[in-house]
Amino acid sequence: MPEFLTLKPPGEALAILNHNLEFNPQSENIRTEDSLGRVLFSSVRAEIPIPGFRRSTVDGFAVRAGDTYGASESLPAYLPLVGEVPMGAAPDFVLEAGTCAVIHTGGMLPQGADAVMMIEYTQQASEKEVELLRAVAVGENVLEIGEDVQQGEQVIPAGTLIRPAEIGGLMALGITEVEVARKPLVGILSSGDEVIHPSEDLSPGKVRDINSYTLQALVRQAGGLPQLFGVAPDTHRDLAELFAKAHQTCDLVVVTAGSSASVRDLTAIVIDELGEPGVLVHGVNVRPGKPTILGVCDGKPVIGLPGNPVSALVIAGLFVTPTIKRMLGRQERQDIPVIEAVLAVNLSSQSGREEWVAVSLEGGEDGLVASPVFGKSNLIFTLVRGEGLVHIPADATGLAAGSRVKVYLI
Repeated sequence: MPEFLTLKPPGEALAILNHNLEFNPQSENIRTEDSLGRVLFSSVRAEIPIPGFRRSTVDGFAVRAGDTYGASESLPAYLPLVGEVPMGAAPDFVLEAGTCAVIHTGGMLPQGADAVMMIEYTQQASEKEVELLRAVAVGENVLEIGEDVQQGEQVIPAGTLIRPAEIGGLMALGITEVEVARKPLVGILSSGDEVIHPSEDLSPGKVRDINSYTLQALVRQAGGLPQLFGVAPDTHRDLAELFAKAHQTCDLVVVTAGSSASVRDLTAIVIDELGEPGVLVHGVNVRPGKPTILGVCDGKPVIGLPGNPVSALVIAGLFVTPTIKRMLGRQERQDIPVIEAVLAVNLSSQSGREEWVAVSLEGGEDGLVASPVFGKSNLIFTLVRGEGLVHIPADATGLAAGSRVKVYLI
């Protein structure tokens, strides 16, 4: 039975897993309006410029800028009004020198106009004449052709997480169907004779299955498609059968419990039997979560998490989430919300091991204050009571009260 005698730093452990995997996302086409939260598979280029015509950004009067030079409240300029730009259509007139025309926000500038005077800086001198109380520069209050997007420009790269803004941009380009990465199917299973379904009544020695459901939510949040396989009893045969079923049908397999070095912990053995190369890392230098297993079996990643709910969720964030994102072809960028806060109390740590501590947040005189939520790693409400996690690096022996820390929101 392999034991975790040499603990790998989390970054090195993840690099080992990635090195042994080939990430080849598959794609599917869906309606753009349904693509929120999906990952763009192919880059999008603009086939048209946006805007496609010169348009006004304000309500006012289309003018030739030169006709307004020198105008002020004490010495206004007066221009005859020659027409109104229709909305949703091209003007049917040319703006001659020394004239102006009514234009609304989004209206197309008539030929000859090169600026728009805001209505707030005008007065209606008469039915056919406008008084201008200031000057405007060429291009003022005007969107030029292609000012937002040039024709042929790459506007959204492959691997982008589609947000409401991207949906709006795609629709502006007339793209009503988009190619996105297929969600990887993630098999989730638990092990342990003591673990029962949450709907069952507790009896002495039994605990409800928390991890399957927190991991199910985490997988969805990361962009995967979770599939629960239930709880395997603590026997080699039962665990191997459930593992094989999940491995056969899923793109990634995640199991909780059974990863510590004891005679009843069979996860590493079963992973080694499941396919080549098997277990790559057994033990990660992080707290909570030391007894973590990372493996690859016949091209599919397999991750063994600790059974304690806090450890399982923290470690899943370090390994399961980035693996799913790589399987989706996600761009490498920080997308976990991070805020700064002042640490309320001293936090001690064991030097040489990374640590993640749950904190709650409240307002203080100098901004947000982060207060540790102390609790053991088998107490899920340690995380429920917290708003985020504070990272203590491996080379630190703790963090001092009053220091500014980054809080990774959960």
